[in-house]
Amino acid sequence: MIDIGANLTHESFDKDRDEVIQNARDAGVETFIITGSDVDCSQKAMHLAHQYEDCCYATAGIHPHHASDFNGEVEATLQNLLNDEKVVAVGETGLDYFRDISPRPAQIFSFEQHIQLASDNNMPIFLHQREAHVDFGPILKAHRDQLNHVVVHCFTDNEQALFEYLDLDCYIGITGWICDERRGKHLLELIHNIPLDRLLIETDAPYLIPRNLEPKPKTRRNEPKNLPHIARFIAKQLNLSFAELVAATTANSRTFFNI
Repeated sequence: MIDIGANLTHESFDKDRDEVIQNARDAGVETFIITGSDVDCSQKAMHLAHQYEDCCYATAGIHPHHASDFNGEVEATLQNLLNDEKVVAVGETGLDYFRDISPRPAQIFSFEQHIQLASDNNMPIFLHQREAHVDFGPILKAHRDQLNHVVVHCFTDNEQALFEYLDLDCYIGITGWICDERRGKHLLELIHNIPLDRLLIETDAPYLIPRNLEPKPKTRRNEPKNLPHIARFIAKQLNLSFAELVAATTANSRTFFNI
């Protein structure tokens, strides 16, 4: 199995990162894509990918929360990271109008600059969109032809947004959000519309721990070892065997990241 979005640079893993990775590997997660969300995080992700070279890769980008930090120096640093063999995608980038931590014009500028980086380097792009489809969709559509593979990671939006992303030949990343009976219920129907060759799975650890884990974990820290639980839950919804779901999403991940 491949976890396409694990925030393994997060400080909550500093004391037991080796154990977290080993526990996930014991559970059947063979590969981790470590998410870069700002310059420091992207650099750490790259270094971790080299440290755990047999199982980890990294992305490099600026999350929309940090879009105000994007400038020429940041762009040059990201380009240097993208030259590294262990960095396999541009991102995390996109728009987040739910928290609006960075001003929306700054988010749009950063998003468009990341698109240019992905285009210039012919690399996949790892996207974040939350309550921002009104701007995100048209920007993505306007630039889609110049991009390689695209994934809308941690998809939580509605049917209209999903169909528009699929029409743009995007991959869709599904997390443990789908296991949340409060917020993820709408996804139980929507995932039936995702072609199996466009489905990717992820934990977004340490965030979004599946709420239906049994027994209930002692902490709220999500870990990549929970990816099989998410996969089993999705497989059940799609009337697929666990093996079929894992085979498809693993193949999709290898194609997407060229690993």
